[in-house]
Amino acid sequence: MVLELNLNNDEPPFAKYQGLDSYFGGSPPLSEGIGYLVVLGFGALFSIVTTVIVFLNRYYGKKGEVTSEHFNTAGRMIKTGLTASVIVSQWTWAATLLQSSNVAWAYGVSGPFWYASGATIQVLLFGVLAISLKKIAPSAHTVCEIVNARWGRAAHVTFLFFCFCANIIVTSMLLLGGAATVEALTGLDYRLASFLIPWGVILYTASGGLQATFLASYIHTVIIFAVLITMVFLVYVKIYSSDDIYDYLQATVSYNTSFCEAYFFNEAENKTYYEAGSYACGPVAGNRDGSYLTMLSSDGLMFGIINIVGNFGTVFVDQSYWQSAIAAKPSSAARGYLLGGICWFAIPFSLATSLGLASTALMLPISSDEAGSGLVPPAVATELLGDAGALLILIMLFMAIVSTGSAESIAVSSLIAYDVYREYINPEATGPQILFVSRVVIVVFGLFMGLFSIVLFEIGLNLGWVYLFMGVVIGSAVAPLWNMMTWKKASGTGAVIAAWSGLILALIGWLVAANVQSGEITVDTLGTNEVMLSGNLIAICSSATIHYLYSMFVDPQDFDFDELDNKIHLVENDTRGLTAEEQDPVELRRAERWITRRGYILTFLLIVVWPVMSVPAGVFSKTYFAFWVLIAIAWGFGAAITITVLPLSESSEDIGKVLTGLLAAVTGREMPQAEDPNEKIEGDEEETEDAPLKEVEEVDQEA
Repeated sequence: MVLELNLNNDEPPFAKYQGLDSYFGGSPPLSEGIGYLVVLGFGALFSIVTTVIVFLNRYYGKKGEVTSEHFNTAGRMIKTGLTASVIVSQWTWAATLLQSSNVAWAYGVSGPFWYASGATIQVLLFGVLAISLKKIAPSAHTVCEIVNARWGRAAHVTFLFFCFCANIIVTSMLLLGGAATVEALTGLDYRLASFLIPWGVILYTASGGLQATFLASYIHTVIIFAVLITMVFLVYVKIYSSDDIYDYLQATVSYNTSFCEAYFFNEAENKTYYEAGSYACGPVAGNRDGSYLTMLSSDGLMFGIINIVGNFGTVFVDQSYWQSAIAAKPSSAARGYLLGGICWFAIPFSLATSLGLASTALMLPISSDEAGSGLVPPAVATELLGDAGALLILIMLFMAIVSTGSAESIAVSSLIAYDVYREYINPEATGPQILFVSRVVIVVFGLFMGLFSIVLFEIGLNLGWVYLFMGVVIGSAVAPLWNMMTWKKASGTGAVIAAWSGLILALIGWLVAANVQSGEITVDTLGTNEVMLSGNLIAICSSATIHYLYSMFVDPQDFDFDELDNKIHLVENDTRGLTAEEQDPVELRRAERWITRRGYILTFLLIVVWPVMSVPAGVFSKTYFAFWVLIAIAWGFGAAITITVLPLSESSEDIGKVLTGLLAAVTGREMPQAEDPNEKIEGDEEETEDAPLKEVEEVDQEA
């Protein structure tokens, strides 16, 4: 006999959702035309806007012509604010918006925290590598160029493989999460969405290169934060309050199995859809007192460890982060990464603390499969704002996809152009040839990833599965790359052995763990937290151990870092960002000390101090939860203001020149075009070279 429930639509659980097995139920809230409009219309719009901005900046500002060097490095002159904005944009994947709310749905308050902290520390620590790059390899275009210069071709090929794996996995996650959400919200077939989404990236990236990517990333980041602030405000200020969400969360875990089975019972089919863990109803397994309101969550902690380990690979092995470091001014590299990491923390933490927790508090009929596909944010947004909420999440998601997608595209194009074409096919490649190859690769990679994501869909892999799997594949490359930049004894042979051995051991451990835990090896058994944790830990720990032991006791080196940059050559004489002023060793040492201290301290605070201080709270009280929510709101607003205003204030001079130039063009006054910085640099060098001759001539005349 099914339990009779007395429900209404004023407070959760809502009567209107009783007996449903899915929130969207196969009926998207938006029309298919909206899907085409966002995917194609926004792509075209941003391509036009970004291309126009790049042209105006080049025509009226001080950026000079687009050489192959400038196309792939943005002139190495990006300032702190824009660097931070780009880091936020690159690190805001579809997974950041979707998977972070999924873990909030599954684990409660610990999910957003571990997602945010576990993926922020890598950016903070990469700041150390960013300033090291400026010290020892300022002329580099890619991380693999540095590998080749220090360790030779065997290591070069090895780490090219891992870098390509990182780019493919990240882009796969973008399209997997993006296409699934587009289909759920608009009905646009996911295969068509996977194919069309990359075109929004291809057009402006192929046109303007890394500088266009950076400018577009700023716009994307501002829009993402605007939607984030809207959602946080709706959940905790306008519609509900922290006290309301707290009471609803407590009520959700108080329901027993009989109640949950009755709520998800479908009379037409005479069956219940409820199974433990399949919907947000009843106590949470592995959490203190079964509550969503606690940091004492075994599965949440396990996810946090997987997140930390896996994301080291997707930052340290992803060329796009090295490219951002290459593009930044030396004085901005360290501060940009630190500020970017701090601001990015707000996106998964604040967004998932609002939308993710609201999904369980309101007991929306979101199944575990839907949550794993990233449908928690669009479901809650639709509940709060109707079609407008669904549209906002769709726009927010599209911004995340194209911003990270453009960074991945330019990263792959740089690797192909400099580390494959220039290194193995045409060593005498000219600037125009490099530029042509870069643009072709951007187009080809976008089309390839659209097709590849469709294959992953057909295999049955979703966003959550791929997100946990990435560390198994690329985690073994992390330690060797860190050692390459910071340790003179690091062995190239040891790096190759460590990277491949770590990958093989990780795959073996991953498969064995699945078989031991479940007795069979399937997509589902390979995707459990325990199995993924095994593979991730084996990858990074075995590789680090092997490389250390080999470099210390088998093949210790005594590498002179001062010689590294001499082995890296520019294709064209474009020395923007490489002047003596930019390479001041005193300033570089000061920046290195600055980022090292702050990076390590913030890392310790985020993954040790904060969670440990939350342990005594046990299950949060209403007051403690209100304070937790206040931190999420304040961090979100603070990050939004910083990441929006700082780039504009730093670039006010350039913006003023562009606006003055436009005004002059409109009014018919003559306005001088931008001078090419390279001509100025060459002129300065000629003056410097002529100075001693003039002094000698003056001495002769006096004699």
